[in-house]
Amino acid sequence: QVQLVESGGGLVQPGGSLRLSCAASGIIFSDAVTGWYRQAPGKERNFVAHITSGGITNTADSVKGRFTISRDNAKNIVYLQMNNLKPEDTAVYYCNSYWLHNTYWGQGTQVTVSS
Repeated sequence: QVQLVESGGGLVQPGGSLRLSCAASGIIFSDAVTGWYRQAPGKERNFVAHITSGGITNTADSVKGRFTISRDNAKNIVYLQMNNLKPEDTAVYYCNSYWLHNTYWGQGTQVTVSS
């Protein structure tokens, strides 16, 4: 059974940093395309970043230069390092993985950027 579990969300002041983690069971991230999406209240879920099985990354323009996605193959964890956070980054962040023609989602972790 595949399970994705996000962690690392919380409340942070503008300009602060957080690192989100996505841990998996039932999937080997180095064989998948894994990424992060976010959904703000009343808005649709949007792409943030992903990393391919080959380690190629892609990041949304809205967070480019501030957010970095990475992967630890030994721990089978995908990270999202978020720096210089802004109030508009407030959202529930979801881990997503595409593996063997199936798409899997985590339960989400809340990130709130506020003073």
